[in-house]
Amino acid sequence: MEIISLLGRQGEDRYMNKKTITLLIINIVVGNIFVTGCITNNEPAPSEQTDADIAVTFVSYFANDSFIIPYNTLFNDTLKTQTTPEQLQLIWNQIEATYGNFTEIISTRTTEEQGYSVVYVTCNYDKLGLLDTRVVFDDSQQITGFQFVPTDLSDEYKPPSYANTENFTEYNVTVGEGTDWPLPGTLTLPRGDGPFPAIVLVHGSGSSDRDETIGPNKPFKDLAWGLATRGIAVLRYEKRTKYYASTIVNMLANLTVYGETIDDARAAVTLLQTIDKINRNHIYVLGHSLGAMLAPRIAQNNSNITGLIMLAAPTRPLTDLLLNQTIYLALLDGNISEAEQAQIDSLRENISLITSHSLDPSEIILGASAAYWYDLNSYNPVETALALHIPMLILQGERDFQVSYTDDFLAWQQAFVGNTNVTLIAYPLLNHLFIAGNGPPTNTEYNQPGNVDEQVVIDITNWVGSFL
Repeated sequence: MEIISLLGRQGEDRYMNKKTITLLIINIVVGNIFVTGCITNNEPAPSEQTDADIAVTFVSYFANDSFIIPYNTLFNDTLKTQTTPEQLQLIWNQIEATYGNFTEIISTRTTEEQGYSVVYVTCNYDKLGLLDTRVVFDDSQQITGFQFVPTDLSDEYKPPSYANTENFTEYNVTVGEGTDWPLPGTLTLPRGDGPFPAIVLVHGSGSSDRDETIGPNKPFKDLAWGLATRGIAVLRYEKRTKYYASTIVNMLANLTVYGETIDDARAAVTLLQTIDKINRNHIYVLGHSLGAMLAPRIAQNNSNITGLIMLAAPTRPLTDLLLNQTIYLALLDGNISEAEQAQIDSLRENISLITSHSLDPSEIILGASAAYWYDLNSYNPVETALALHIPMLILQGERDFQVSYTDDFLAWQQAFVGNTNVTLIAYPLLNHLFIAGNGPPTNTEYNQPGNVDEQVVIDITNWVGSFL
């Protein structure tokens, strides 16, 4: 296959890097509430108003705890079928419970994405600071979807000191070429003749770019550059739910983790099999968070995958993690407020509807279809991993409040006790992004620039090297 070099200057590249709040599962619920409508019976907004004007009006209604008016006047018909004013209020309560009280609108930015007009409204909150509301419009200037996403702080990103761009070259590639869902990707290839062992990076929950950008941090870019510096090729790619967001929203009722994650990860492995400088006998899948949870499922019946690397791998249902994280964040200040308790109670009710299978599979709940949750909650990553009989490396930050050292990592440890085919390593100072910190972990540290700890890169390199 033909690959075209991206690195001309210092190996730095620029991509779309808005990331739905993927690593903080409490906000995955908000980030995925995004559905599309087609025809509306409402009168379109006055033509003299810009999309940015309407987006500001929409956010202002939320800031003033008004949800019926934007529902009735700004949403298109299909969006109305996917939510209610009561649900809108719950979403806003979740945002303010996490980010603090809304203080002001800072700016707007209008773009075109997948043929839709999209406005990013940057707002400030008194606890965690900046957060964008991403508002998507149809041709009639009706709102067809919205998301809450981190404000783009990528200009603050600095490559890790352990990465040497003289040691590798990056290439544009397409994952899933010839399928209905081709995805742009980046192959980071060590310099030299090869063949090189290779790793596919698999994202966590929500919409994500190829770098798994969150705030000023790019953990997947850190890993790709650090590992390629040490002689391991790395393939990363845009997540389908980000790159095809405007299409996926029409398919939420039928979306499962196969369409969200698994199929594309397998396509990435297939792509690596076609590249001359890749050692086809040494292709590994590295998953982070939900990607780690799904890694055993990705490897099922796939002889092209040599082994798995799982970073912050949950063993519990995602709904359990969601509830635990919500409670943890509410207790950070030592007190659960009335609004926070209402959020927790509502979340418990929604989770109960999922766990009891009380909903029609196509019904949207917590940002996805009931079928999505039914499928994911029926999956047991530990049992699936036990049946694989391939090498695995399981890594965990002990300061991770999202995937727990106590509840998740120790469960992996217990499952594989005495199994020499599985290596488990925990890092006392690392958080969910595998970035070092001190003190009780909070979500605010994701807004501080940092890099994946070098020891993680060293441990992965040594583990892969032990099989060569």
